[in-house]
Amino acid sequence: MFVKVCILTTVHPPFDTRIFHKEAKTLVQAGYDVTLIVQHSKNEIVDGVKIIALFKPRNRFARIFGLTWRALYLALRQRADIYHFHDPELIFIGILLKLFGKKVIYDVHEDVSKQIMNKGWLGNNQIKKFAAFTMNTIEQIGALLFNKIIVVTPDIAGKFPKNKVVILRNLPILQLIDDTVPANCKKNKPIIIYAGGLNRIRGIKEIIQAMKYINDRAELWLLGNWESEKFKKECKNLAGWKYTKYLGFKKLAEAYAYMKLSNIGIVNFLPLEVSLKAGPNKPFEYMACSLPTIMSDFTFWHEIFGECAIFVDPNDYKCIAKKILYLLDKPNEAKELGKKGRKLIEEKYSWETESKKLLEMYENL
Repeated sequence: MFVKVCILTTVHPPFDTRIFHKEAKTLVQAGYDVTLIVQHSKNEIVDGVKIIALFKPRNRFARIFGLTWRALYLALRQRADIYHFHDPELIFIGILLKLFGKKVIYDVHEDVSKQIMNKGWLGNNQIKKFAAFTMNTIEQIGALLFNKIIVVTPDIAGKFPKNKVVILRNLPILQLIDDTVPANCKKNKPIIIYAGGLNRIRGIKEIIQAMKYINDRAELWLLGNWESEKFKKECKNLAGWKYTKYLGFKKLAEAYAYMKLSNIGIVNFLPLEVSLKAGPNKPFEYMACSLPTIMSDFTFWHEIFGECAIFVDPNDYKCIAKKILYLLDKPNEAKELGKKGRKLIEEKYSWETESKKLLEMYENL
């Protein structure tokens, strides 16, 4: 008898790296019957995952108060054995599913209460603090009911009951990277690459500003979606944009193809509380592609990447430029950092190893 799994997200894209490529496909390969309810243009089956499309909401209000209940209706129709949801706004849905007697997993990608403090649209700090407190309270109530809680870092794990938590880190799928060939495009100079959300808090503006001091020595490639047209315009007006190329959003394998053609990877999160102990997947992906990496100077990141990365003050674009030039001037050292990173991935930080924890958790359920 097949075990039916229903995965829900109203926020993430249909082919999200963590949700689709890692968790859903791993479960399919292990013999589970997997359905993914997600914003998409049509119902279809991709790599064995049955995708059920949610409509694309006009705004945040329609997503939270319309899409959420549509997701619940579709989820109940699946009559699944296990429900696995990914967004804080679905906690009430998770509680209702639990009250219907279902087994429920809450997958926590970020420290939500800390993240709320960086939401500009929420207004002043008093409103943010109230919203963060409320969200934390709701999470704790849900945690008492849900069967399991998946988190990405030990820091987030500390918020939830130890007997329910599974730490599932954002590690690269090594086989997928190794099967990808470098992008077939012209490269006239060394490439610095950033792939991910093009957001202010991820230090994108500072990276572009640094390129002013790199001049024609190298080119910055940006892959991903902009947080807003306003921020995109702001970045395009910087002097460093002259040495920057925006390649748009790329699917996972295509993003890896561009990484393999590049010379340096960069992750420049600004030192906000939500970022200091974050576990982004991009450094691991750069390392898997044997790229030397420039990273924000966070203690937590030193502990993980210390032997295969160079660290910078993420607010200091002149410092960022200096580190880029250092790697460009010392190609042998850059190559050695890339080798160390690749070795670390092979020995310790691949999804092939990490996925065993996901399957063990499901087996126990």
